[in-house]
Amino acid sequence: MKFNIVLVEPEIPQNTGNIARTCAATGSDLHLIRPLGFDTSDKMLKRAGLDYWQYVNVFYYDGIEELMDKFYNGDNFYFLSTKGKKVYSDVKFKDGDFLVFGKETQGLSELLLEKYYDKTLRIPMWGHLRSLNLSNSAAIVLYEALRQNAFDALNTEGNLTGRGY
Repeated sequence: MKFNIVLVEPEIPQNTGNIARTCAATGSDLHLIRPLGFDTSDKMLKRAGLDYWQYVNVFYYDGIEELMDKFYNGDNFYFLSTKGKKVYSDVKFKDGDFLVFGKETQGLSELLLEKYYDKTLRIPMWGHLRSLNLSNSAAIVLYEALRQNAFDALNTEGNLTGRGY
């Protein structure tokens, strides 16, 4: 069971580092869309990921189109936005799905959201907050996808340690 986290033009190294750590803990792949708002050797990025970088498959692309040309099959990409049509927990995620998140300050482009509106998901929030933290959002949606797809089986296969913090 493998999922893919896509970060489109991430700006904050600590968020990307935290997401890399989550990917390592779940066996998920991390796809980074350039331009990045930091250098991948940034000490804050490495610190946030701690010693997990060797356990993460990280792939780089020069645009979202490059990634989609390679992997999009019409039903395997979900786009996360506060403007989403559906709540993330209302869809059935499948092995290999791509969970696409936008940059911290602007989210995903309006053009992308319009084109894939039926595949745009949101995380419900109460109050008048603009959005949740990017790394928290990625973890929330990824763990729901894992829960829907035999999370317990992943634990028994040793892909997840089960160590809680």
